[in-house]
Amino acid sequence: MTIRVLLADDQALLRATFRILIDSCDDMEVVAEATDGAAAVDLARVHRPDVILMDIRMPGTDGLAATSVICADRELSDTRVLILTTFEIDEYVAQALRSGASGFLGKDVTAEALLAGIRTVAAGDSLLSPGATRTLITRFLSAPGLGTRLAAADDLSGLTTREREVMAWVAEGHSNDEIAQKLFVSPLTVRTHVHRAMTKLSARDRAQLVVMAYQSGLVQALPPEDR
Repeated sequence: MTIRVLLADDQALLRATFRILIDSCDDMEVVAEATDGAAAVDLARVHRPDVILMDIRMPGTDGLAATSVICADRELSDTRVLILTTFEIDEYVAQALRSGASGFLGKDVTAEALLAGIRTVAAGDSLLSPGATRTLITRFLSAPGLGTRLAAADDLSGLTTREREVMAWVAEGHSNDEIAQKLFVSPLTVRTHVHRAMTKLSARDRAQLVVMAYQSGLVQALPPEDR
């Protein structure tokens, strides 16, 4: 299947570069380009892309606001947002994840990493390194007053003990293979538990599952001296 990508960036040169790179791949294509967040929302509703490469700082409606609108639209539930920005500021990344983004990359990323990131997000996984998860998530997503809460402790009552255990490992930034080794099960079994937890909690993807783990208190934020 071809991964359909929407580009949202106010810099024409960057959009042209990304288009050439993406269209050179047999398994993906650029279906539309937006110069601001409002256009990104409109074009997403028209083209229903699999992945949106979203810049944060754009004139008018910025990428964070656009991400919130897109991820809240049930008709766009299959569309994933990948934040691509030169401004890798912790607060921005945390806001993007709370809004429903599936991951982020800096604009200094290599061509190979960008294409791999698009494929990762299109597959329904989050693009968060363990380091990013542990530092960004613990510092901001669990803090009070920082955006819409996606889950409370009671919301996890429907999960099995193993699903909660796997969810906690995911929230700490571990891959399916790493979790499988810790629990002495197969990666496929871990993936099944992850997807069951996502389904029960109505999580869009793995990134949102991480947010829910911290906001519900399943995983506690580390104190400053331990980060």
